[in-house]
Amino acid sequence: MENCYKCEDTEWPNQEKTLCIEKQIEFLSYAGDPLTLIFIISSVILFIIAAVILGIFISFRDTPVVRANNHTLSFILLVSIKLSFLSVFLFLGRPVDITCMLRQTSFGITFSIAVSCVLAKTIMVSIAFKATKPGSPWRKWVGVKLANGLVFICSLIQFLIIVFWLVIAPPFVEKNFHSEPGKIIIQCNEGSAIGFYLVLSYMGLLASVSFIVAFLARSLPDSFNEAKYITFSMLLFCSVWITMIPAYLSTKGKYMVAVEIFAIISSSCGLLFCIFLPKCYIILFKPEMNSKQYLLGKCNT
Repeated sequence: MENCYKCEDTEWPNQEKTLCIEKQIEFLSYAGDPLTLIFIISSVILFIIAAVILGIFISFRDTPVVRANNHTLSFILLVSIKLSFLSVFLFLGRPVDITCMLRQTSFGITFSIAVSCVLAKTIMVSIAFKATKPGSPWRKWVGVKLANGLVFICSLIQFLIIVFWLVIAPPFVEKNFHSEPGKIIIQCNEGSAIGFYLVLSYMGLLASVSFIVAFLARSLPDSFNEAKYITFSMLLFCSVWITMIPAYLSTKGKYMVAVEIFAIISSSCGLLFCIFLPKCYIILFKPEMNSKQYLLGKCNT
C-alpha cells in the first residue's frame, strides 16, 4: 500500500494490479475491423446499384415512365442517394477535426436534398392530377420551376442550419478516457447538441410532410401512382431514424458510429429501392407499359 500510485489517463492496471498497461484505442478502423469491412462492401455495392439505375434513367430519359414525374428531380435524387452512400466513408477510420465536421454536414445536406426532391415529387403528383381537370387553376403551377424552387428552398434552410452550427460550435475530435474501462475511444464531439438535433429535426420534418402528402395522394389513378412508392419509402425512412435516435444515445464508442452508418445506409436503400425499382422493372421488363398510349389509357380509366 505504501507504493500504490494511480495510472495515467492513457493507462489501465493489469489484473494483478502490479503495473499500468496502455489502454486499447478504439474507433472504426480500416484495419481488421469486420464492421468496417461490412460497411465498405455495402456502400460500394449500393453505390454501384444507384449508378446503374441512374444510367438506366438517363438512357430512357425521353420515355413516359421517366418523364412522368419530373425526370430532373429523379436525377438529382439519385445523385444525392449516391453521395449519401459515399458519405459513409467519412465515418470510417480514425476521426480528425475535418472529418468530424464533414460527417454531419455532408450527411445533413445530401439527405435534405434527397428528401426535398421526394417532397417536390409528391407535391407535383398531386398538382399534376388536379391540373388534368378542364379549367383547373392548378395548371399554372405545373412545371419544373415550382419543383426546382421547392428543392432549392428546402435544401437552403438545412444549409443555413448547418452553417449556423459550424459557426457557433463546430464538431471536433476528442479522446474519451472514461466511457469504457481499459479503452480510449477516439470520437467526434458534436460541438453543439442543439445544432445536431436541429439538423435531424428538420430532416424529420421534411420526411414527415412528404409522407403525409404522399399518403393522401396514394389513391390517385395508376398513371400518378408514384405517391404509393413514396409513401412506403418515407415510412421506412421515418421508421429508421425514429429507432436510430434511442439506439444512438444508448450505445458507446464505435458502435454509436455504426448505428448512424446503419441508419444512413438503410434509409438510402429505402429511397432507392422503393421509388426507383418499380420504374426500372417497367423500363426493362414491361416496355409495353412504358408508352404514352398506355399511360393515357390508364388515366382515362
